[in-house]
Amino acid sequence: MSSVIKQREPSRLPSKTDAELDWISNLPGHVIDQILSRLPIRDAVRSSVLSRKWRYKWATIPCIVFDNQCFNVSSQDQTFIKDKLVNIIDHVLLLHNGPIHKFKLSHRDLLGVSDIDRWILCISRSSIKEFVLEIWKGQRYKPPSCLFSCQNLIHLELFNCLLKPPLTFKGFKNLRSLDLQHVTVTQDVFEKLISSCPSLERLTLMNFTGVTHLIIDAPNLQFFDIGGIFDDVSFLNTFHLALVSIGLYVNIDNDENNARDNSSKLLRFFVHLPHIRRLEIQSYFLKYLAMGYVPSRLPNPCVDLNHLSIRIDFDDLEENTAALCLLRSCPNLQELEMLARPEEQTCIERSTNFWEDDHWSSLFAHLRMVKVSGISGVKSEMDFIKFLLSNSPVLEQLTVKPASQEGEWELMKELLRFRRASIYAEVIYLDS
Repeated sequence: MSSVIKQREPSRLPSKTDAELDWISNLPGHVIDQILSRLPIRDAVRSSVLSRKWRYKWATIPCIVFDNQCFNVSSQDQTFIKDKLVNIIDHVLLLHNGPIHKFKLSHRDLLGVSDIDRWILCISRSSIKEFVLEIWKGQRYKPPSCLFSCQNLIHLELFNCLLKPPLTFKGFKNLRSLDLQHVTVTQDVFEKLISSCPSLERLTLMNFTGVTHLIIDAPNLQFFDIGGIFDDVSFLNTFHLALVSIGLYVNIDNDENNARDNSSKLLRFFVHLPHIRRLEIQSYFLKYLAMGYVPSRLPNPCVDLNHLSIRIDFDDLEENTAALCLLRSCPNLQELEMLARPEEQTCIERSTNFWEDDHWSSLFAHLRMVKVSGISGVKSEMDFIKFLLSNSPVLEQLTVKPASQEGEWELMKELLRFRRASIYAEVIYLDS
């Protein structure tokens, strides 16, 4: 009796493509969410074709960003680009079916169109925590009143906007970070906005209009960055403020201002900053601090301040006096940066030997790193560098960067001749 033995066929191994698809399909949900949250919205939407598990998974991601990467377009027709962008945002918001925690709208071709009102109304019904709106073209955009009802906000960032909250606005109780750039806001609205955000920790204010007297009343504020044109600045209840960068973008006439007000701007500025650790004085703000009475040192030294950056006119006696007061008032200073204002330098030196005087009481016991930039080699600048080198016994590095290449060799030779209090001090000369 014959028998037929059937040979067993080898099992088919999954193809590489199948294995890859299985690997992608079997990713945990939270991993998929992390991947999608890091993709441009365009690629996140396209991920629906990867597998059934990924289909419309993007519609639940809590972070939505519409920026220059959200779509590619070769057309130069602004109407076409605007319509395309509006359609994409409408489509995404229509299909999204989960909470939106972060919403960012920042496209170079975005105008302050009325469609934005509709989008903000949509996300205001969600538990939005971070909102970023940057209008790069056209006039100031006025956000709708529903934005000011988002009480879960912890971060708010507005660019090229007109702020006019409704009368019923009571503040953002949970807001920790506020970034306002190229905004228009009235004095009253600004003061109410800052004082009614009790949890505010970070405040950035750049190129603003409508506010002349900045009153910063923020008991939990830790970081403050401001640059613009204003008449005055005051701090109230800012005892936790540690990092301050402040720039005044217009020159001021100290003689005229001193005739009207002889009070000390320097003393008033620091009275509510007992724990400041880092201070950057930019543009013409040192000139502001030099207004009125300038003491030889602050009554309460800035014992926590370890980094100081100052933009200065080394030929201005009042600015030098204010700078010396600050240096004397920072006993634990470790890093110092001095930036000369080249527009203030002239061929005719002013008759001052300020830094040649005996300032031995200004010993910098902890100063280790110094950078001096934008100098042209005039006497007042060289006197300051000589003063620093002779009063810094633990200095490790002095970096000098001139404003131009003219006279660089002579400047470098003179620097090397200066006496140094620290035998370890290294002088580094950078080309302009």
